Amino acid sequence: MNFTKMHGCGNDYVYIDGGKEIIPQEKKSELSRLVSDRHFGIGSDGLIFINPVDDESIDFEMEMYNADGSRSEMCGNGIRCVAKYVYDHRLTNKKQLTIVSAGKKKFINLSVGDDDTVDTVKVDMGAPILKAAEVPVSVSGSSAKIPQGIPEDAVVDYPITAAGREWHMTCVSMGNPHAVVFLADDMDLETFDIEHIGPQFENHECFPNRTNTEFVKVDDRGNVHMRVWERGTGETLACGTGCCATTVACVLNGHTDATVNVHVLGGIVTCTWVGDPESSVIMEGPATTVFEGTIEI
Repeated sequence: MNFTKMHGCGNDYVYIDGGKEIIPQEKKSELSRLVSDRHFGIGSDGLIFINPVDDESIDFEMEMYNADGSRSEMCGNGIRCVAKYVYDHRLTNKKQLTIVSAGKKKFINLSVGDDDTVDTVKVDMGAPILKAAEVPVSVSGSSAKIPQGIPEDAVVDYPITAAGREWHMTCVSMGNPHAVVFLADDMDLETFDIEHIGPQFENHECFPNRTNTEFVKVDDRGNVHMRVWERGTGETLACGTGCCATTVACVLNGHTDATVNVHVLGGIVTCTWVGDPESSVIMEGPATTVFEGTIEI
């Protein structure tokens, strides 16, 4: 099987041209576990198929699997790399694309360099989902403070007990569920025990589909630092949807202005959300090809 290894700010996946490499559907989960293994496989946070679509309103489909073989609905870093892949491999000459993942369309603009390959990608990630049942997250009662115009059942700065202590989370779906946690002033993000605490959130009983969790320290009105524990994968160097969810949570809690540079372990992703629940989150960041190759499967 031919493959391409790519990453967005260090969030790396193996990419497969689904129009050329025909893999039986029942084998894809197992294949993701195989290629993602960093000792016995290629090494990645998961596997993404780029599939042709018989729909004039859609250019390509992104079919995504986590490192543990589970399906995922959306990946912001992944969809930027899909956009770079299809342009750089001349599957399209369009610089404005519509890519669907798990039935949701995303609208994309490509920034192309002098060598006619994609450097950065801007994605309209759609409006954030804030209603608790649609994230989904199940909590009793309501949040103490809901900004005007935000759904009354939104989970904003809500207390949750995990790993033996109380935290406060803001829950957002960007097509996949996120719990954003702002760390206390006396907590160091660099030494934060994410390997222990991350799974406590991912598998908490209030998340019926598990959750991704972002642990955040606010620097100023335009910059935050974030580490992410991704559902089905563990800690990654970046998470595009997590950067979007972090931005939404920052605005909802009054920590930042609309545009936020989210500093992750692998780089910087810039997101903008104006605070209107009907407005899209706009995400922009790099997409990088690492290498191409073949693997026996």
